[in-house]
Formats: sequence, structure tokens, C-alpha cells
Amino acid sequence: MTAPIEVYCWPTPNGHKVTIALEEMGLPYAVKPVNIGLGEQFTAEFLAISPNNRMPAIIDPDGPGGQPISVFESGAILQYLGRKTGLFYPADERARVKVDEWVFWQMGGLGPMAGQANHFRNYAPSFLLDLRYSAYGANRYTNEVHRLYGVLNTQLQGRDFVAGDYSIADMIIWPWIAGQSSAAMQMDVFPNILRWKAAIGAREPVRRALAISRTIRRGAGLAQAGEETEAARKILFGQRAR
Repeated sequence: MTAPIEVYCWPTPNGHKVTIALEEMGLPYAVKPVNIGLGEQFTAEFLAISPNNRMPAIIDPDGPGGQPISVFESGAILQYLGRKTGLFYPADERARVKVDEWVFWQMGGLGPMAGQANHFRNYAPSFLLDLRYSAYGANRYTNEVHRLYGVLNTQLQGRDFVAGDYSIADMIIWPWIAGQSSAAMQMDVFPNILRWKAAIGAREPVRRALAISRTIRRGAGLAQAGEETEAARKILFGQRAR
């Protein structure tokens, strides 16, 4: 490649997926931070490559036929990178189906449910000063994440990785597990997940990807995830159709 892949992201689980994959695949890339707390995901420039106004997105200057291509949605990005490199995404159709199943399990289940659980546990105000409204959402989504963890824990029984060999399925699921509080989710009841989580977290490419994310966060003056200001919360949680 003559030019690096441009990665438009922010240090969140969805952003980590892409940098982990790029580090694992050894592809050159340049991070273009999209500060979601400032609303940079709603600029016309970002909309041109991510119609959903959500990060991450990439621009590969060496796309199909040697022409640039942009890709949005983390699952689509990892599948694209896997096809591009032939790494961590099997060519055999049966093996690829197994990987795809768990990629979509994360995209359609674990990610959205964990995101809602986090919102109701940490951000949602009480409705008309009645805590029951926030508590219902917190319990509903926390229970669903707990169920999904049970599914993953069972899948990892007797397996080192989610779909057989280490693959983009592991890369796309791991960031949503890595930051989970053990106390909040009672992680001790999921020993297979804990083993898998530690093994992937020890991989050098994963460590490099997370180090880059910490650099982005420090550059933005953010010490911890979730330190959004009230203005940022309105941007993150108050959007309607434009």
C-alpha cells in the first residue's frame, strides 16, 4: 500500500474494533479522531462517508481495482478488511458462516443491548423524579446482557476463540467485554469469558490498538470513558432525524 487507511473513530468499543483489526492485520493506518461529544459525527464531511452519522468509518485509498473506497459500520469494515487481507476471515464458506454468525450476534445483540444497559445504569435521569422508570430500563437491558454473556460463555466452552480460530469475530466482540465492570455483571459466573478476555487482552496488537485510543483520549482532555459534559450528553442522546 502506498497510503494508509484513514480511520475515522473515537475511543469507544466500536472504535476499538477497527484499530484492533488493523493492528492484527499489519495494515498501515492513520486515525482521524471524530469527537462524538462535540458532534463531529454530524459534519457534512463525515456524513459523506458515514450516512448513519456514526463512527467508525474508513477510507481505503487502495480499494477494489486500486480505487479508493469508504466503508461504514464496524461489522462491514472488519469483513472488508478480512477479505482484503485474507486474514482472520476464512475463505472456506462453512468456516466463514460461523464467523459471520458471531459478527452479527455482536452487531445486533451484544453491542446494542450493552449500550442500552450502560445508558440506563449511568446516564438516564429519573423520569418525573420517579426512579422506577430508569430502574426498569437498567434492569431490562442488564438482564439481556447477562443472558447474552451466558450464550458467549457456553460458546467458549472447550474453545480458545469464538468461532474456532482467532478471527474478526473475536475482535468485534472483545471490546464490548473488555470494559465491563466485574461487579456490575457478576463476571465470576462466566469463567470461559474471563479466560478468553484475558488471552485476547494480552495480544500485542490489541495492546497497541488500545494505546492509540488512550492517546486520542488524552489529546481530547478526557481521562476516563463517560466523562461527557451536559452539552455532550445532549449531542449523544438527544438526536432526531435531520
